[in-house]
Amino acid sequence: MQQNNTSKRLDKLFTISNKPIIIAGPCSIENRLQLETAVEALCNDRRVKMIRCGVWKPRTHPGGFEGLGEAALEWIAEAKERHADLLFCCEVAKPEHVETCLRHRLDAVWIGARTSVNPFLVGELASALQGSSIAVMVKNPITPDIELWSGAIERLRNASIDDIAAIHRGFSTYNNYSYRNNPLWDIPIELKRRMPELPIICDPSHIGGRRDLVESLSQTALDLHLDGLMIECHPDPDNALTDSRQQITPNELFSILDNLKIRSHEESVPDELLLLRQQLDIIDSELLKLLSHRMDISKKIGELKKDNNMPIFQPLRWQQVLERQIATGKTLGLDEQFVDELSKRIHSESLRMQE
Repeated sequence: MQQNNTSKRLDKLFTISNKPIIIAGPCSIENRLQLETAVEALCNDRRVKMIRCGVWKPRTHPGGFEGLGEAALEWIAEAKERHADLLFCCEVAKPEHVETCLRHRLDAVWIGARTSVNPFLVGELASALQGSSIAVMVKNPITPDIELWSGAIERLRNASIDDIAAIHRGFSTYNNYSYRNNPLWDIPIELKRRMPELPIICDPSHIGGRRDLVESLSQTALDLHLDGLMIECHPDPDNALTDSRQQITPNELFSILDNLKIRSHEESVPDELLLLRQQLDIIDSELLKLLSHRMDISKKIGELKKDNNMPIFQPLRWQQVLERQIATGKTLGLDEQFVDELSKRIHSESLRMQE
């Protein structure tokens, strides 16, 4: 790896003391005019510290728009000349991408969710980045595995890269409810507990997959004391070549930023205790969602029982369920009496719903 010919920065781009970090820009660069229009609009709000620009776009299926590559980086270089106070970043997935970004003097790059899931690829990127002054962000892997996420960050640190941030963009899971990617907030909170000095930036665009969810997800991220936001903005979102449903206009971004509330930490509570409490709050919320989903299924079961002239309460089935629950609880280290009482309370509510 050749030393990056940009001068070494004296300070880091990503620090938890410089929050909230606001990154915004188009999902992908489509042409020079689109980029110029987006940057000219976003530079009007000093809260936007960095412009995100899709240069190479990994697509799930072949045949879609996969980015313009180095041509787009030329336009970014032009924008950097016009806006010396703005920072620019893009995604990299191969060592060749890193080399190209270093030549064009980008300020930061990020490793995407499809790449951070693969330790071999992360290792290759870490080697390509070693010796440079560029800042690096790591998106969570598509699978809900904190070890893969933290492991990718450790590989970068082992390559002497110290200007690092994580990006929480949600996880691909079965039954994502109303989200494109399940937020599973307890995972970034656990990462924060393990690496308290690591800035974590939330990507509400990819979590929600819809522009109407961006504001509420952004507020949740800030309430959980994440350190910034990466939001996709496009001058004409409805006609964007990629992720049109989740992109917003710059003016919509400014309105969201105006509405967001920045809440202070509970100064008297130790940080680790605060993080653990936040994890409990998230888990409690997910439990309620699962219980609601369970009751919906119970209603459908009740309707089928009525249609087939079956009794609501079936003792043999219930006994089998209860025994299985208690046995499973034991393997998970849960008290038998607790599982027994909890199961009976849930069952009672299910019967009420079926009636």
